[in-house]
Amino acid sequence: MSVLLSYVILGISLSAPIGPINAAQLDRGARHGFLHAWILGLGAMFADLVYMLFIYFGVAHFLDTPLLQSFLWSFGSFILLYTGVETLSKLKQSTKSFSVTEVSIKKSFISGFLMALSNPLNILFWLGIYGSILATTAKHADTPHLLLYSLGIFIGILIWDVIMAWMASRFHKFKNEVVLRSISILSGICLIGFGVYFGVEAIRSVFF
Repeated sequence: MSVLLSYVILGISLSAPIGPINAAQLDRGARHGFLHAWILGLGAMFADLVYMLFIYFGVAHFLDTPLLQSFLWSFGSFILLYTGVETLSKLKQSTKSFSVTEVSIKKSFISGFLMALSNPLNILFWLGIYGSILATTAKHADTPHLLLYSLGIFIGILIWDVIMAWMASRFHKFKNEVVLRSISILSGICLIGFGVYFGVEAIRSVFF
């Protein structure tokens, strides 16, 4: 049980660093409440599951080819820039228009999924972290234990997803105009910043 708990803590630690998903969750939760922020994180977690399965079944080396990396840098840049610009474009709206019905649950899930799936850093992250965990754990554990430890990581990710959604939803309940606009500006700039970085990496992967 203590070993499983350590993997749960690892999952929380992997999810906690600030990135596009946390920034998007913060903005989505402040605007539309807990459910939308949680679903967006759930979409990102589903993308993590896809990559973990790729690594587990040994097909991850296809993700590390130069052509696919260039495509993912470019696609990731487009997704983040689009989301960031869309976030900033909504600054004209008042807090009264931040209703739950404004954005569908499906759109929140797809946004989180695409952002995580098209993030090359996410791929390299899981290749490095989860790949090394599999290599180390496989030496002294059987398949059921490997699956159990993988589940522990996902439980940790899910816990952090709930924490981020709860934190973001606190701002939604207050509906303070200045706070909500500040969160949107911060989130939008963060997403655009990551998008520009991804774009630069896409250019470098092609021409350098």
